[in-house]
Amino acid sequence: MERKKEIKCIVWDLDHTIWDHVLLETPDVQLRPWIKEIIETLDRRGILHSIASKNDYGAAWGKLEELGLEQFFIYPEIHWNAKSSSIANIQRNINIGMDAILFIDDQEFELEEVKAVHPAVNCLHADRYISLLDDPRLMPRFITADSARRRQMYQQDYLRKRAEEQYQGPSEQFLATLGMKFTIHPATEEDLQRAEELTVRTNQLNATGKTYSYDELFVLMHSTEHQLLVCELEDKYGTYGKIGLVLIHMQETCWRLKMLLMSCRVMSRGAGSVLLTYVMREAKGHVKTLLADFRDTGRNRMMNISYRFSGFQEESSDGEGNYVFRHNLQQVGNFPKYIEVRVLTESAGPRGEVYGLSSGNPEIYR
Repeated sequence: MERKKEIKCIVWDLDHTIWDHVLLETPDVQLRPWIKEIIETLDRRGILHSIASKNDYGAAWGKLEELGLEQFFIYPEIHWNAKSSSIANIQRNINIGMDAILFIDDQEFELEEVKAVHPAVNCLHADRYISLLDDPRLMPRFITADSARRRQMYQQDYLRKRAEEQYQGPSEQFLATLGMKFTIHPATEEDLQRAEELTVRTNQLNATGKTYSYDELFVLMHSTEHQLLVCELEDKYGTYGKIGLVLIHMQETCWRLKMLLMSCRVMSRGAGSVLLTYVMREAKGHVKTLLADFRDTGRNRMMNISYRFSGFQEESSDGEGNYVFRHNLQQVGNFPKYIEVRVLTESAGPRGEVYGLSSGNPEIYR
């Protein structure tokens, strides 16, 4: 299904862009008309905001606080370095594609400098900021609970990253301090808007790159031949929201993974291996062989690596980037010890199956 490429983050200049005049020349700058309302509206749509400004950090951030805007900007880059460098830092911290960024500046030189270094970045002259609310790239089809709180989730993730940088010890020990709880459950109708959004927004960790519409997912959710699963993650800092999807075609002798995707925000938390391990254990328990589709999109190499690292072997390829992997299921590992995994199913009672942090073995609570 062909879709427009969505903008996930707007990177703003400050002088003559967010506000009129130059802050270091005229400290009493004023916001440009409707800027605050535009930023607030886009924030509610799930669009992230950041800053790339050549400015004095203390003065600029203090002015944003005075104007009541500072809470909307994540990973701000306020210094005197090249703006292409600032864009690169923002892109790396948010972990999105360059083509999902829109850079807004009043200086043609700055726009051209960014475009020369990062051709995929979308650029817009500051004089056209009023058009943002009508830009189709900034109008997601659905505004879900997760999209409406996207900024807050990234801000929570910033706190996690700071804590990880300051932690002295092995990575797994740090992850154990987070108190992560991973929930897997069959998709419901309430999940489908977010499920469609995940297929559209997820590029790096989407095994096939295929997108699904709400209507397509609704049909699959009710199909007796398919199982559509959703996963969520939370820790002591807050929720990551619904961060993964898996679609299994349940055939007579085998299960086939038609879709496996995971939000890039949880790439370093081992969440992808949890979902894949669950599917492998279930397939083995039902005495099925397990196949998995993979299509090389040029951006999802990590999913190829994840399959192979988990023990999948290539069964066939059409020579055009489409592969089928197979797992013999003779050896299926346990879940990571630092994540509590909860599986909600009708047969497991209201609390589902809980895979404890220490043993990796299921204990069923009713």
